[in-house]
Amino acid sequence: KIIQSWADRSVEFHNRCCAIDLTYGSSPRQKIDYFFTEKSNAPLFVFIHGGYWQRNNKTMFSFVAGGLTDDLPGLDGVNVAVIGYTLAPDAKLREINNEINRAIDYLFRNHAHLGFDADKILVGGWSAGGHLAAMTASNPLVKGVICLSGIFDLEPISLCYVNELLQLDYNEVTRLSPLRNPCTHDIPFFLFVGDNELPELQRQSEDYARMLQDLGHQLQFEKIKTLNHFTIMDELALPGGRIARSIRNMASD
Repeated sequence: KIIQSWADRSVEFHNRCCAIDLTYGSSPRQKIDYFFTEKSNAPLFVFIHGGYWQRNNKTMFSFVAGGLTDDLPGLDGVNVAVIGYTLAPDAKLREINNEINRAIDYLFRNHAHLGFDADKILVGGWSAGGHLAAMTASNPLVKGVICLSGIFDLEPISLCYVNELLQLDYNEVTRLSPLRNPCTHDIPFFLFVGDNELPELQRQSEDYARMLQDLGHQLQFEKIKTLNHFTIMDELALPGGRIARSIRNMASD
C-alpha cells in the first residue's frame, strides 16, 4: 500500500514544471525525469530509486520532488532529477553502476539548458538506490551524497535469494561494496536510517558512518525515531521533512 501511494502521489508531479524522459542512453530505462525549482542556477539533487536493483521505476518516485523544489522561509528550492536505470537481470550491478554515472555526466553536460548550478550536484538514494548513491562518491562531479536506508555491504545480498537475479560474484561484492571501498574524495555525506529499520540495514549504516568518520569526511548520521524502511521516505518527500531540510542546507553550503 505504501509503494502504491508513492505512485499515486507521483502522478501530480508530472503535471508540474518538469521535463520527462530525458534520454541519457539507448536502453529503454536510461531516462531521467527533471523537476525545476523557480530559482535559476539552483543546486541539483539527483535521486536514485531502490528495489534491490531489480524492480520499481523512476516514474513512481516523482513524489520526492515535493520536498525540495518549492522555496521555504530561509531555504531556497532545489532542482530534482530522478534517474531510471536498467534492472537486473537485464544488467549486471557493475553495469547499473556505470549507467548512474552516465546519467550524472549527461546532466552535467546539459546543466546550462536545464538551468542548475553544475558545481552543486548532490546525489542521493533510498535502499538499493542508497548503495548506488554511495558509489557515485568517486565521481568528481558529485559534491555530496545522501543515503536513506542504504545498502553498503553486498556480501549478505550475495548469500540470499536477491542474488538469483543479480548473480553477484566475489569480485563484484568486493569492488561494489561501499564499505569495502573507502571514498577518497573530500565531500560531505548525510546518512539516514529509521530506528524501526531492519537490524542488518541499521548495522550497515552505522558501520559505513563509522568508516567515513574515521576517514575524516564531513558526516551527518542520524537514526530517526519511529521510522522504518518505507516511512523514512516522507522525511525526503515533504517540504518540512528532516531529510529534505538537510539536503537544502547541504545545497546552500
